[in-house]
Amino acid sequence: MTDVVQAGLWGLVAGSALLLGAGVGYGLRVPQKLVATVMAFGAGVLISAVSFELVGEAYEQAGLAPAVIGTLGGATAYTAGNAWLARRGARHRKRSGHRRSQSQPTEAQQAGSGTALAFGALLDGVPESAVIGVSLLDGGAVSLVTVAAVFLSNIPEGLSSAAGMKRAGRGRGYVMGVWGGIAAECAVSAVLGYAVVGGFSASVIAAVTAVAAGAILAMVADTMIPEAFEDTHLAIGLITVSGFLVSFALSHSG
Repeated sequence: MTDVVQAGLWGLVAGSALLLGAGVGYGLRVPQKLVATVMAFGAGVLISAVSFELVGEAYEQAGLAPAVIGTLGGATAYTAGNAWLARRGARHRKRSGHRRSQSQPTEAQQAGSGTALAFGALLDGVPESAVIGVSLLDGGAVSLVTVAAVFLSNIPEGLSSAAGMKRAGRGRGYVMGVWGGIAAECAVSAVLGYAVVGGFSASVIAAVTAVAAGAILAMVADTMIPEAFEDTHLAIGLITVSGFLVSFALSHSG
């Protein structure tokens, strides 16, 4: 199996968790505290993966400046894109909608919000998937820690967002179509991460890795942690640290 195919398959594996979560969130009534708990745990997993697998790797490859500049650049780009989408109805795209003030708007309330939600999901998924492909450049083996981190974080993302879409009156076909498309996009992003970035120097690869890290960390702080805090409250710290330590242990095992 070629590395390009591997990148696509691993990206699809990680992205399939979005579709899995969306199916559960749309079809079943999952207790909100359970969703928030998994979201907090997934946030901790991603924070650890960003720290040790992405920013740490970028620093080792190219030094402090590319790591810092890339991370800040990724966070800035994500924040700008997120702000643009928020004005078009995608601010609460990961919210389940159980609180009226934080619910996703219907198409009647804000025209074009459905499209904004889809682009928002795309914005969240691209950096995570791209780094899966980039990780194959280091010795030809994918970072299973990164795949596991993205997979674990994608389940509550898809679950909570799909529940919110359902409350906003969006049909099953739309919801599953959005998340199925994002899952396929994850595979494409992983392939592009490997095929496009692979032709650059180590410094550029490190900078691209850091850019993805900054975007992921901004996404965690902006969307995942606020949603988790709504229902876990004081327990969020312990749950998030637990996810962090699980990912840390995986990255340092063997």
